[in-house]
Parts: sequence; structure tokens; C-alpha cells
Amino acid sequence: MRIPGLFEDKQFYKSLFTIAVPIMLQNLINALVNMLDTVMIGRLGTVAIASVGLGNNFFFLFSMFLFGICSGAAVFTAQFWGKRDILGIRKNTGFCLLLSIGLGMIFTGIVILLPEGIIGIYSRDELVIKTGGAYLKTLAPAFIPYSVTFVFMLTLRSVERVRLAMLTTLIALSLNLTLNYLFIFGFGALPAMGVTGAAAATAISRIVEMLIMVSVSYARNYAPAGTVREFLSFNSEFVRRFLRIAFPVILNEILWSLGVSTQNIIFAQTHTDAAAAFNITNTISQLTWVFFIGLGNGAATLIGKKIGERNDQSARNYASRLVRFAPLAALGTIPILLVLSHILPYIFKVNDEVLRYTAIMFVILACSYPFRAFNMSMVVGICRAGGDTVFCMMYDLVFMWIAALPLAAAAGFFFSAPVWVIYICLSLEEPLKMILGLKRYISGKWLHHVTD
Repeated sequence: MRIPGLFEDKQFYKSLFTIAVPIMLQNLINALVNMLDTVMIGRLGTVAIASVGLGNNFFFLFSMFLFGICSGAAVFTAQFWGKRDILGIRKNTGFCLLLSIGLGMIFTGIVILLPEGIIGIYSRDELVIKTGGAYLKTLAPAFIPYSVTFVFMLTLRSVERVRLAMLTTLIALSLNLTLNYLFIFGFGALPAMGVTGAAAATAISRIVEMLIMVSVSYARNYAPAGTVREFLSFNSEFVRRFLRIAFPVILNEILWSLGVSTQNIIFAQTHTDAAAAFNITNTISQLTWVFFIGLGNGAATLIGKKIGERNDQSARNYASRLVRFAPLAALGTIPILLVLSHILPYIFKVNDEVLRYTAIMFVILACSYPFRAFNMSMVVGICRAGGDTVFCMMYDLVFMWIAALPLAAAAGFFFSAPVWVIYICLSLEEPLKMILGLKRYISGKWLHHVTD
């Protein structure tokens, strides 16, 4: 099937995939390591996989807070890059580092003081709470290094320097995988540490990741590698403008990640098998979702840069191609998802009920993929690149909080509905969001100049 005008601008796709492919590979490496982590932990049983999944959900919550800060900052970085304003990029990076490291300190304190209390929010299973608490407490040293890495990684993406992040992730996660095997199961004089071994491996790899990312950025004098004076060169006017654009993104990611955490609570409160199935589904589906993460981030860089250059028509043309290409590509991933769902019994050492739940979730997930791909493109690739962050927040959250989560909670807690019904309720937000996104895209009101 030929869609008129979709593939005419070959330079757009060349530029897009030059940026997007390293991001895709970086996220694919991350997803593969996460999957192998889950496989290793899965060898310890259902309690272990549920405990680590819930512990990682708290780290995911932290990463979404970071993503909110850094995505808000990326709106400025891409447009500063279009103007070739390096000082602007560095003061933006400095303010972003200040916020992110402060957030890392807060989360570190929470996991040290209340590890079991955090897991207790998600699960009523005492063994899961104890095991997950031990995992989180061991993971504590990872939060602050990851804060620094995240700022540099998203800033480098916005200035079209994506290979360093990919190579750094490859090294760090290869180390993580090796240490996981040694620490979880033991080797020679090393004792088997189980789930705390997985946490220790992650903490060490995150520290190494930060050291590589920062040292190479400074050695090559990349745009975010500023001096302390450059980092602190922001003034009250810049802070006001930054918060006006970035605060909706930060709030968006906080409330969205809380929504995802609520999804975990709903399944964990249903029973441990449901929580394990939900975690397995999310982990495996990342293998295909990395394509759309790369696509959205790559398009955001190109669109933001064109807006910074005052070339609004090219920015609108790029957006037009993205919103058509992403759902079309999603149709091609559906067979891959269905194939992946059939290999789960050969990977995970879990009971038949968990495997049955997971297989059903994969079918539902596959059906929602074209809608999810369009929505990802609108949120990350278009609205945020265009500085349309207030609408973006409403677009990303309204149907999650007023429709999907209440329906899923009612199905699980009040009607004791089957797990697949709960998962359908959570997936309903995607087609509803697409309707709202189409209207905003057609209106053209998503494009704003934020650095003027």
C-alpha cells in the first residue's frame, strides 16, 4: 500500500534514522539485559521475580521523574542547538543537573530508610515485601550516578551526539549482565547472593556508566561538557522560562509514572502470579518498543532543531511524516510480539498460570500497538519538541487517570475480574488518546518558539 507523500523526503528519513538507530540500539541493549536479568531472577522463582519487578518499578518511578526534568530541558537544548548557542546548552545542562542530583539524593534517602515500606505499597505478600526491600536497599548507590548519566545522555541526544550514549550503555550493561551472573548464583569464592546480588550488579554498572559518559564528554568537549561557571550561568529569567515549559513535562512524567506504579499495585494486590505476568509482559515488550522510543526521540531532535532555525514549515512536514509512519511501522511489530509470546515457557521458570496470563496480555498488547505508536510520536516527537508541554501533559494523563486506572481498579478490586479484563481496561486509554492527539496535530497549535 502506497501512502502519498510519506516517503518522498528521503533526507528526512536519513537524518531521522542517523539519530534514531543508535537510540534504538541503546534501548535494545537495555531491554535485552533487562530481559536476561528477569530470566536469571526468574530461575529463583515467582516470589523473586515479583520482588525484583516491584523494586525496579520504584527505580522506574525515579527514572520517569528524571525523564520529566530532562525532557523539559531537551525542548530548550534542541532549539538552542538549532541556533548553535553552546552557552545556552550548558546553562540549561547545569540547571538540569542541579534538579536531577537533588532528586537522586531524595530517592536515595527514601530507599535507605524505608525499603520494605516502599514494596509494601505494592504487595501484601510478606515474603515479597522482605525480599523486595533487601533488593531496593542494595540498589541505593545507583540513584545519584544515574541522575548525572541521564542528564548527559538526553542532552547529547538533543545535539545529535547519540553514539556515546549507545556505547556507554553497551559497556555498562554488559558489565551488569556479567556481575548479575556472578552475584546472583555465586562463582568460586563468591557466595550466591540472590536478588541482592542483582541489585549490587546494577549499582556498580550505573557508577561505571556515569564515569564513562562524563569523562568522554569532557575529553571530546561535547556541548554539555561545561565549566562550573557555565553550568551556573542561568539567571532568574531563565529559571522562570525553563519552569514554565519544563514543569508541565515534569508533572506529566511524575503523574504518568505514578499511573504505571498504580498499574503494578492493581496487579500485585490481585495476586503474585498476576504481578509476575505483568512484569514479564512489560520486560519482553521492550524488545520491540525500543524502535518507537528511538523514532520519537530522533524526530524530536530534528523538529526542535528546525524550530530553532525558524524553519517552521520543515518542522510541520517532519511531524506529518512521523504521525503516519509510526502507526504503520507498529503494524509490522505485531507478528513479532505474538512470536515472542510463544517462547516464554522456554525462558521463564514460572508456573503455568503466570504463562497463561502473560500470553493473553501479549495478544491485547499487540492490538494496542498502532495506537501506542501514534501517541508516543505525538508526545515525545512532536508536542514536546514544539514546546506544547501543557497540552502534552493533558493528552498523556487525562484518559489514564479518568478512564483506564479507575476501570482497572474497579475490575480487580470490586468485581474480581480475570487478569485479562484488567489488562484490557488499562489498554483502553490508547485509542481514546489518539483521537485527542489527531485533533491537536491537525490544528497546528503544537509549534512554539521557546528560546526567543
